[in-house]
Formats: sequence, C-alpha cells, structure tokens
Amino acid sequence: MTRTYLVTGAASGIGKATAELLRSRGERVIGADLRGTDISADLSTAEGRATLVEQATELSGGVLDGVLAVAGLSAGIPVTAAVNYYGAIATLEGLRPLLTASTAPRAVAVASMASLQDHDEKLVELLLDGAEQDALARAAELAESPSTAHQIYSSSKRALARWLRRNAATPEWAGASIPLNAIAPGVVLTPMTAELVATAEGRARLNEQVPMPLNGPFDAEVAAKLLAWLAGEENSHLCGQVVFVDGGYDVTVRGDSTW
Repeated sequence: MTRTYLVTGAASGIGKATAELLRSRGERVIGADLRGTDISADLSTAEGRATLVEQATELSGGVLDGVLAVAGLSAGIPVTAAVNYYGAIATLEGLRPLLTASTAPRAVAVASMASLQDHDEKLVELLLDGAEQDALARAAELAESPSTAHQIYSSSKRALARWLRRNAATPEWAGASIPLNAIAPGVVLTPMTAELVATAEGRARLNEQVPMPLNGPFDAEVAAKLLAWLAGEENSHLCGQVVFVDGGYDVTVRGDSTW
C-alpha cells in the first residue's frame, strides 16, 4: 500500500534526495521548503511553522504515514538555531496528530555528527528549556565572533538530539506506536558543503577536522536511504536512536564510550 510522507527541506540536499527516493519507490511525498515544493514555509518563524501544519493537513487529507524533519541550515547566524531546532520540533510535534491516524506511523529528524563537536552549553540549555527569544539572543551573541559562530550549528543539533532522546519513549510517541528517531550525518556532498570540498587543500583540511575513515564524504542519497528505512514500515522498534551515518567519525572521536 502506498504511504504518504511529509519531507521538509525537500528542495535541495538530503531532503530532495529523500523525497526523490521515496517517490521512485511509488510513495506519495508532500515536500516543504522555502520555495519550489508543495508547501512554501519559512520554518524559522511561527507563521511558517503554522503554515506547514495547516497545508500538510489539507494536502494529506489528515493522515501522514511518515514525517521527516530534514530542513536545516549550517551558517553561524541565529536563524540556524531557529530552523534546526524550533523548526524541526514544530514539524514533528505539529504533525504528530496526522501520524496517529496512520496504521504504521514513523517520524525521523536529521541531527548531525557536529553534535559531538565544540558547542555552547548555555545555548543548548536555552533551546531545550528556555524561551525561543532568549535562545536566539544567545545565538546572536555567539554570532558576533568568528571563534564561536560555528557553535550555533553544533549546539542546535545537539539540542535536537537531546530533545529526541527525552521524548521518544513518552506516551505521545512510543505510547502511540510512533517510532521517533534521527540520523546524524557526517560530511554530505550537498550545496551546503560544496565550498569545503572544492579544492584538494579544502578536502585535506576537512579530513583533519572531520575524519571519516570509511569512504569519506558521501552523496545525499546515502543519508536518504537510511531516512527512508527509518520512516518505513520495517522499522517497528527503534526508539530514540540517533544513528550516525558518518564514515566512522563517531567511533573515531568517541571510541568505545557507548558501552
């Protein structure tokens, strides 16, 4: 039976690759992005988040089998935190009622291997437990310095992963038979990373910063295949997992700390 999926960030990168993969398998996909897809919505704003939920409800007929919160930014600016954290959670929570109408609902977010890197704990805590305006004010402070601006991205993804771990086993998610999980990609070859890998020097520098011993950076389709499985019917029991698809970066930097 054909499943209906909502994919944010569907106009480019991992989101586009995921939407195309699902459609190639005969699934119905409702894409959302700033422009160029079924739903045009700015997830950095409350209005855009409300638009997403309203139009997704209308286009889906009130039923979604899978929600994939892929949309994200990497720039060292406050809007990155707004999209990566608040936009992702608004997508998941706002569309959860549509998932409850499915016989096999699934929800997936995109975190990042950067969640293991240098971050700002104050921003992480504000994202998780503070007001959005306070979190974005902290992000604005970090953006003022080149030495801390990059922490906006890593902090937003770290907070998203923590939120997922806190909520996946709750009555609203696991209790409603909705597996909630995330992937944490390494360096993906998308427009977002094009400048980083454009030269041999850039690739060498990137390899030092983000060691990926298993085959190095990869195309968006690699992440899309994992997302598709997590959002598919076969995934019935993964709960609150952040699956690192990173060519070995996680194991390189964390070793056996999972045990």
